[in-house]
Amino acid sequence: MLSKFETKSNRVKGLSFHPKRPWILASLHNGSLQLWDYKMGTLIDRFDEHEGPVRGIAFHPTQPLFVSGGDDYKIKVWNWKQRKCLFTLNGHIDYIRTVFFHHEQPWIISCADDQTIRIWNWQSRTCIAILTGHNHYVMCAQFHPKEDLVVSASLDQTVRVWDISGLRKKQSSPQSAMPEDRMGPGQQPDIFGSTDAIVKYVLEGHDRAVNWATFHPNLPLIISGGDDRNVKLWRMNESKAWEVDTCRGHYSNVSCAIFHPRQELIISNSEDKTIRVWDMTKRTVLQTFRREHDRYWVLAAHPELNLFAAGHDNGLIVFKLERERPAHSVHQNTLFYVKDKFLRAYDFSNSNDTPLVSIRRPAGLSTAPRSLSYNPAEHSVLLTTAVDGGTYELHNLPRDARGEPRDAVVEPKKGQGNAAVYIARNRFAVFVKSSQQIIIKDLANETKKTFKPPVAVNDIFFAGTKNILLTTSSSVILFDTESSSNIAELPASGVRYAVWSSDMSMVALLSKHSIIIATKSLEQLSVISETIKIKSGAWDENGILVYSTLNHVKYALPQGDHGIIRTLEQPVYITRVKGKSVYCLDRDAKVRVLSVDPTEYLFKLALVRRNYSEVLRIIRNSNLVGQSIIAYLKKKGYPEIALHFVKDPVTRFELALECGNLEVALETAKVMDREDCWTQLGAEALKQGNHQVLEMTYQRIKNFDRLSFLYLITGNVEKLKKMQKIAELRNDVMSRYHNSLYLGDIQEQIRILKDAGQGPLAYLAAQTHGLTEEADSILAAAGLESRPELPDGGELLKTPTPIFKQHEVNWPSLTISRGIFDAGLFQSDNPTAAPVPMDIDPLNEDVGDWGDDADLDIPELGTSSAKPSAAKAAVDVPIDLGEGEGWDLDADLDIPGELMDASLAGAAASQYVPPTAGTPIGEHWLRNSGHAADHIAAGSFETAMQLLNRQVGAVNFAPLKPWFMSIYQASHSYLSANASVPPLALANRRVVDQDLTKSLPYSAVSAQLAMNTLQEAYAVTKAGKFNEALNLFKVILQQVLFVIVERREAEEVQQLVSIAREYILGLRMEVARKDVSIEANPKRAVELAAYFSHCQLQPAHLQLSLRSAMLLAFKIKNYATAAIFARRLLELGPVPTVGQQAQKLLALCERTPTDEIQLDYDQYNPFVVCGSSFSPIYRGSPSVQCPYCKASYKPEFQGQLCEVCEISQIGASASGLRSTTENR
Repeated sequence: MLSKFETKSNRVKGLSFHPKRPWILASLHNGSLQLWDYKMGTLIDRFDEHEGPVRGIAFHPTQPLFVSGGDDYKIKVWNWKQRKCLFTLNGHIDYIRTVFFHHEQPWIISCADDQTIRIWNWQSRTCIAILTGHNHYVMCAQFHPKEDLVVSASLDQTVRVWDISGLRKKQSSPQSAMPEDRMGPGQQPDIFGSTDAIVKYVLEGHDRAVNWATFHPNLPLIISGGDDRNVKLWRMNESKAWEVDTCRGHYSNVSCAIFHPRQELIISNSEDKTIRVWDMTKRTVLQTFRREHDRYWVLAAHPELNLFAAGHDNGLIVFKLERERPAHSVHQNTLFYVKDKFLRAYDFSNSNDTPLVSIRRPAGLSTAPRSLSYNPAEHSVLLTTAVDGGTYELHNLPRDARGEPRDAVVEPKKGQGNAAVYIARNRFAVFVKSSQQIIIKDLANETKKTFKPPVAVNDIFFAGTKNILLTTSSSVILFDTESSSNIAELPASGVRYAVWSSDMSMVALLSKHSIIIATKSLEQLSVISETIKIKSGAWDENGILVYSTLNHVKYALPQGDHGIIRTLEQPVYITRVKGKSVYCLDRDAKVRVLSVDPTEYLFKLALVRRNYSEVLRIIRNSNLVGQSIIAYLKKKGYPEIALHFVKDPVTRFELALECGNLEVALETAKVMDREDCWTQLGAEALKQGNHQVLEMTYQRIKNFDRLSFLYLITGNVEKLKKMQKIAELRNDVMSRYHNSLYLGDIQEQIRILKDAGQGPLAYLAAQTHGLTEEADSILAAAGLESRPELPDGGELLKTPTPIFKQHEVNWPSLTISRGIFDAGLFQSDNPTAAPVPMDIDPLNEDVGDWGDDADLDIPELGTSSAKPSAAKAAVDVPIDLGEGEGWDLDADLDIPGELMDASLAGAAASQYVPPTAGTPIGEHWLRNSGHAADHIAAGSFETAMQLLNRQVGAVNFAPLKPWFMSIYQASHSYLSANASVPPLALANRRVVDQDLTKSLPYSAVSAQLAMNTLQEAYAVTKAGKFNEALNLFKVILQQVLFVIVERREAEEVQQLVSIAREYILGLRMEVARKDVSIEANPKRAVELAAYFSHCQLQPAHLQLSLRSAMLLAFKIKNYATAAIFARRLLELGPVPTVGQQAQKLLALCERTPTDEIQLDYDQYNPFVVCGSSFSPIYRGSPSVQCPYCKASYKPEFQGQLCEVCEISQIGASASGLRSTTENR
């Protein structure tokens, strides 16, 4: 049995697979219906409308419907799209056992403990037939998958087959289309007189009650199982039915028995806690799968896939009986694979599929070959199977494969081994897992060498001549079989397959949910993680890994970039990738060719390899679009290329600003016309010194103050005067005064101050600037005769005049050569057109003249036409570029071509080309480490969170935010440089003199820091500051996530987690106890104190908890319990005063060793305390754990946030915290 999905829930009584989607419905004994996605392992929905157990459940084969029947006598029809019950069918008067849909008709069949079987029309919502005849509970009733038959099983020890062809004819006739025409309101069909359904056969043979019966999907067979512990096989024809044989082996009641849809097998389950697989022809047991504590109640088979499900006392399990991965191997243009009982060869070049030899497979399950290794030199294959603990076969293939396949002329050579691979032309290696031996044999199957691997090995794979890959539980080892030595080792857990590139330069190590790409010397290049199970992979001719999951075909570049190529309806196993074709095998071992579009990953590969000509070719010839490719280009530092793909104005504007393309940014800003866009554009224009675009942005957002200052620094006096006029029309006094200051217009300044009622300031301005008459008039207007004395040391307030007035041209910028993408993507249609002169800004024509006042929405100003600027007039003057004869420009100088080429090359070289950026040190850190703290230091918070999620199931990162920020800040030191440039960032490395490509960041959080926090937490705990202590212990759990230590110190770090968990749990219970009044709820108060005393605390703290529990128990007169605490306290050797108190209390309690209140506390039965409900979980009871702190919880808290560490999800799968310093 290969378990694919398992749940924990109440007893499952009914199961049904969806025919197309990866869903399974489960009906529970507590009345709930659960809809699960067994691929993703998630609960999709839950339906709770039944009262009491629900025993029957079924999906409709085509409609979005399912039906359920329960002990509340109701049949409910549901729509899973609308997530609600559509209607209820009432009629049964006792518990309903099963419900099923008809495969064609709009019918539902149900059976119940009222001894009847009913057929309903779910469209008209009426009962159309009642089948009576059983004289006890009817446990099961099902339609035949093709014929008009019904089979039923009952506790009256019979199986009955019913003919319902009359019902079909009756329902299909126009006169009988509506049941209301035949019956009065509220009436039911005649129970005894109906001939719609008649009993065809009564099968008697079971000695006790029959619990299940079902038809074979294709053959005239019936299988049944009952309380006599037997599974019976029946055959029928047109006239009779008879018992064929009985399968005996179960030790208790058989709950369910079904046929395998594709093979000659019977599957049954029983209350003896087993599932058994029987050979239908020999009626013998092939396999038995046993559960320790759960009885099985129901079985279901998927209608199309090789999947089965079984419901038991504590949930359900979805499983396969055997592996469906076809064994295969590829050599050049030929695929060798096993299908049915033949070894076949498929030619990729002409699609010829040829059977080579017949393979004898013994009866039973799990006999399909697990692996295939091909030897091109000898044209032979090694097949490995799991029969008899693992065997291999060596087959020599025929050179001429024409004609029908034949049995091997020479019996294949066989031997014991779990894996076998060729390592040379005439040598192969066999791995025997039980003895942990690797045996080197020749083609005569004779042993040449035997050795034991250095560590415990799970599997071996080919790794080139004389080399093999050894997979262990935690690493992959490149092993030399000649010298019996390790060549290289790579940390990797759970590796299932190794896929080599065609030139053997790279290998992909495939695990269940991750792929590690490494070089041939096992130097790790990247790691790709998936949430869905990875099935297979193959390298294409460009060095890109194409791999498949359950749902998708994906690609992965060697440096780690990956994405989706296409979706899949069913899983496939990729064998070869060639151009736009992906060759694969499906689960039926049929060769399929999938058409894919490789443009996206070829584009990314060209970017990674900096093959810019290929990038340019792809851009020109493909329609590569999408947010993912744009985000990828931005991430990799190519916003100018991403700009080519974007049509959305907002994204286009952001990309244009990122790559400094003011032309595109201005164009999109005009389209959007939003104030925030103009502001951002102005900031970028200011950075580039393009004050003409800056002027336009200030005009659009009406930022008059900045506009005036811009005119001041560029020396544009005319527009400054215009700004002063605008400020006057706007009645903006401060703006008027500023503009007059910028212009140095003292008369205007005085007038503004007088208009504003600032007479003293106006007099001061006039007197300071020597305007005596104006000053006297101000004094006279104020009624003063004597002049006031002015302070000494006054200076004229005059703005300096710009020496270089450049308002007609932008600030000069550095000339650089055009890149390949500028020349290729943005060139004009005419390739011979003259280049734009560098001193003419192409943006000027759209900036507009300041005379266009309509943009400012000031009607008082009116409109005026400004004179064209000198620069514009100069451009408009026609210039004759023809050469006159007097210049003597027509002389033939006969310049050599080599000299001309050299001069042109020199001119091109003189242009500035920025240097190529190196690899940031953060990327080295990401490649070298799999620790979350190192990823945080590199600035990759997302991958750090993914690592923590995989390692400890972390889902709540809010408490970790301060640690993320502090670790990131501690990874660099900053050195201030010039005031106009940002500071220099210097990476803080763990080992300073280490090679940069192998370096790791400084560890900001150390084990010593966590130890210091622990001592502080101990101190506040002893002082009774429980809330403060709780916070400190939670800080320890947060710190441990980022601690990096040597391997010898890893155990101490794990002890910190255990200590913090115990204290957090205990202190939470103590805080909860203090909130409980002992007068109102004495039982709960003493229970919490008792549980607290069982936490693993320091002796001093444990004494305090025992003393508290002892006094509380004595207070409520639970003398026996108080005596227990007193004895435990005395065993710890307390101080004399406490010891005397405990001895006195113990003596009093032993006089009357009774308890007034019964507590949920048994000190003699080992238990752990649930971290949420604060109730004991005794040994043997079901529980789930937090994957990080290992706090225990009851099963109902599965999937919730752990209340101890407040970081991880309860019950989540996790690989374990990584705290050691090993590089990847």
